Amino acid sequence: MDSLGVLWNQDVQNVCFYGCVSGSWKMLLFPSDLGIELLPLTQDCERRNLGCGPCLRIAPAFSSMSNKYPQAVFLEVDVHQCQGTAATNNISATPTFLFFRNKVRIDQYQGADAVGLEEKIKQHLENDPGSNEDADIPKGYMDLMPFINKAGCECLNESDEHGFDNCLRKDMTFLESDCDEQLLITVAFNQPVKLYSMKFQGPDNGQGPKYVKIFINLPRSMDFEEAERSEPTQALELTEDDIKEDGIVPLRYVKFQNVNSVTIFVQSNQGEEETTRISYFTFIGTPVQATNMNDFKRVVGKKGESH
Repeated sequence: MDSLGVLWNQDVQNVCFYGCVSGSWKMLLFPSDLGIELLPLTQDCERRNLGCGPCLRIAPAFSSMSNKYPQAVFLEVDVHQCQGTAATNNISATPTFLFFRNKVRIDQYQGADAVGLEEKIKQHLENDPGSNEDADIPKGYMDLMPFINKAGCECLNESDEHGFDNCLRKDMTFLESDCDEQLLITVAFNQPVKLYSMKFQGPDNGQGPKYVKIFINLPRSMDFEEAERSEPTQALELTEDDIKEDGIVPLRYVKFQNVNSVTIFVQSNQGEEETTRISYFTFIGTPVQATNMNDFKRVVGKKGESH
């Protein structure tokens, strides 16, 4: 019997589905705030999971990770009972792990490599902006940082000491330009997204970005000369308030409906300083393809019952 497991953080931000083959694993676990009782992983589950060697090998590690990462909730679902769930998520091999954030699928991992799975879990937990920091994001949208494909990003004219990766983290580091005040940043996404707005944080010493051009889905990388003369998808003139920590810069939503990559040309900064600094930036929006978590239906018992 195919079965599926779930990782979901406590504020219903992250979900991971775990697939295995077992004899008669009849558990469906969901967060209690969805009206379904949350049950712990048990040895009984492992005893029943005799039909899938790889799944049996990774089961103890999966259980251990559920204790190691308390900011996440690990759940398991019998996909033989929940065939619609398996079909909706294209589960064709086991074990399979699907990662969700804000009820939206953002990644997947296959195989019984516990080390690889844990690295993937840590990656997404580190990239989780956190529910408190999402308070200023309009309902229906989300921070798209987990969807950024860092391997597909590049930044021209970045300082060797203060590179691009710094502006993807909320800490004391920052991205700084090198030879002059301009930066040319390309951000790739791991799936098509819709962009609603962005956060563009900078210092208050005049080095924060001011005039910015935004391009989407360019077939190839552009250089500074091309960026100067090309018509952007949207041009921005950022104010000092826009680049504060709580600032949100609106985008023309209708122009950003199917975005695979964004190129950001920072032309100048607030105080005509020699170099430009960006403390942090991210995009607010939604993936084009969103998974409806209402598709995950109860198959065992009623609300409030123990299984």
